Formats: sequence, C-alpha cells, structure tokens
Amino acid sequence: MSASAILSFSTTFALVALSLGLLLTVARIVRGPTLPDRVLGLDMLVAIAIGFIAVIAIRSGFNLYIDIAIALSLVGFLATVAFARFILARGLSPESAGADSRAAAVPTRGKALAPARRQKKGGRR
Repeated sequence: MSASAILSFSTTFALVALSLGLLLTVARIVRGPTLPDRVLGLDMLVAIAIGFIAVIAIRSGFNLYIDIAIALSLVGFLATVAFARFILARGLSPESAGADSRAAAVPTRGKALAPARRQKKGGRR
C-alpha cells in the first residue's frame, strides 16, 4: 500500500468521523436543556470546523487553509469567552434554579444581595 493511498484513506476516515461528530453536536445544541450546554455545543462546532479545514488542507496540499483554521480558532475562543461572560452576567439560569429548591430568586441588575448575617461566637440566634 502506497503512502498516497494511506493518506487518502486517512483523510476520508477523518471526514466521516468529523461529519458524525458534527451531527451529534448539532443534536446536542438543539436538545441541550441549558444555555451552558448549548454554548459548549457551539464551541464544539468551531472545533469540528477547524478539524474539517485541517483535513481539507492536508488533502489539497494548500497551506493557506491552516492560517484560516488558526484565525477561526481565535474567533471561536473569543466567542466562547463572550458567551461565558454573558452567562455569568445573567446569573443563575432558570433551568438550574428550578432544580435546586433552596435557590433564591435571581436579583436584577442594580439590586444588591442581602448581606449574610454573622452568628455570634459561642451562641445560637
């Protein structure tokens, strides 16, 4: 078996595996019960797209695709950080608040949380 045949088989297998991963990731994004699940799915989509670009670069021999993959990875990283900041600024999601019966209501912007009371040393309240 020649090197070009092995390379052709490997890139075909990688494209099939990446396609399967793409379908499963889209299903996770559509089904995902919470916003963080969907954000992780979108991050995974970026990683799969980078994989596709890398395999196409290997298959075609055109090295400019590698630069495109690097640029996409930087944009994907910034998008993930932006989504994470959005989730943190938004507070506790309603999906997870329903799961914990002790969770307090999420304060809106501008309202401060009530300070926690300190217990006196050596005694009960």
